[in-house]
Amino acid sequence: MNIPRRAALALAPAALLAGCGVSGSDEKSPSGSASPSGSSPGTPTHAGKPQWSTLADNLRGELVRPSDSSYDSLKKVENPRYDDARPLALLRAKNAKDVAAGLKFAAHYDVPIAVRSGGHNYAGWSAGGAPGTHVPRSLVIDLRDLADVSVGGNGTATVGAGAQLIDVYAAVADKGRAIAAGSCPTVGVTGLTLGGGVGVLTRSYGLTCDQVESVDIVTADGTVRTVDSKHDADLFWACRGGGGGQFGVVTGWKFRTRSAPTVSVFFLEFPASRATDVIDAWQRWAPTADKRLWSTCKYLSGAKHPTPVLKVAGTWIGSSGLDEQIDEFIDAAGAPSSRFTGTHSYLDAMLLEAGCSKLGVSECHIGHGGALERETLSATSHIAGSRLSRTAIGELTDAVQRARAVDGLVEGGVSLDALGGAVEQGSGTAFAYRDALASVQYTATWHSGGGSDGRAYDGYVHDLRSTMVPHWGTGAYVNYADPTLDAKDYFGANAARLRSVKRAYDPHGLFDQPTSV
Repeated sequence: MNIPRRAALALAPAALLAGCGVSGSDEKSPSGSASPSGSSPGTPTHAGKPQWSTLADNLRGELVRPSDSSYDSLKKVENPRYDDARPLALLRAKNAKDVAAGLKFAAHYDVPIAVRSGGHNYAGWSAGGAPGTHVPRSLVIDLRDLADVSVGGNGTATVGAGAQLIDVYAAVADKGRAIAAGSCPTVGVTGLTLGGGVGVLTRSYGLTCDQVESVDIVTADGTVRTVDSKHDADLFWACRGGGGGQFGVVTGWKFRTRSAPTVSVFFLEFPASRATDVIDAWQRWAPTADKRLWSTCKYLSGAKHPTPVLKVAGTWIGSSGLDEQIDEFIDAAGAPSSRFTGTHSYLDAMLLEAGCSKLGVSECHIGHGGALERETLSATSHIAGSRLSRTAIGELTDAVQRARAVDGLVEGGVSLDALGGAVEQGSGTAFAYRDALASVQYTATWHSGGGSDGRAYDGYVHDLRSTMVPHWGTGAYVNYADPTLDAKDYFGANAARLRSVKRAYDPHGLFDQPTSV
């Protein structure tokens, strides 16, 4: 049985969606090795026709070309709208040396590259040249075979760049440990972390990037580096919130973990007619609540919902105290039409959030052995830096309801994910919006095979964002990549420093995606 991602969420009443998109594969000079210059490996040399067989002979992994039988299946990313991509080749890296070989080859022959870890990039950049993505046909450096996860005696998790979140959760939980990240089980840990990492324990434990101790990365000159607060410190800073596909190819991470907590979950549903009251109450409550509480507020419409759906759901660290938190919210929002709470182990809670509580870890995947299916969608985002007036909330809900007028749109709307708590208290990374109230995701899904350009659905989500720009400005979350936005929208005041890091480590622009700094 294959279950679409959003259908899987319906398997458990408290299941949430904190975002299935990631940004990439993924003012001081750097403190480590000298940056590439002159005719170094990072410099395009226009050496003529690429000699693909030479690259293949120098790999431990596999180079897959369009004539190979596995090409059509391996080239697919998680969004079927990009199935028409025809990358020049896919390099299935087995180690950092394979990545370095791929980068040197690309620089030598001036071949465009795309980097893929989980394959969830909303804009399709990791597909390696899908029509409409503004990315040329590319050499895809595919990291999904670098998926090992281990936990040392000190609680440090060593995680391969291609590991999916559900496998990270299972591995750390097996050692009695926990890490905070997103709810979408098949998202790659690398893209998520590079963009910051908003998730279901964010307000308690911080962003995923806040838990990073060191990063293994191959830079444009082909150098394999391990960066941390004392080695290539500016690059380490940029890899924690500065977005994927910009500064190098990450091959591995070390994360701090903590003792696995008991996690309580909750799910509330309200009549759509109460949307203004509920959203207003949520924005006043969720970002400033006890930091052990994280929540999301969703308002959804489309063919799937004859009447718009209004939900608030979330997590609480601990087995007691949740009801008091919920009651505080209900006092302001009014009584819900349904209410569910439950207490779980850390891993069981992550499976529930992923919509996989009835599937288990092995089936909580897409592809061979998995029960989840790919889903066609469009999305963009906002960063909510201030509360909305009741009039502005009405504009938002009216815009969501326009989903019913978009032919073929299955489900569309808005998800507001609370920030504050440990996010606001954190520092020292490239994530630019520490003091924001929430990250906001606008989404649209539809039934379609590969080749659908999705313009009507893109128009819907961009209409939602445009409606809110007068109230929230232009700030956005880089992990919900949108080619119509640029670096200042994603990185705010940090954009200048990120450009400095980019010049130091990739002076010739080997890593060149549409919203690169």
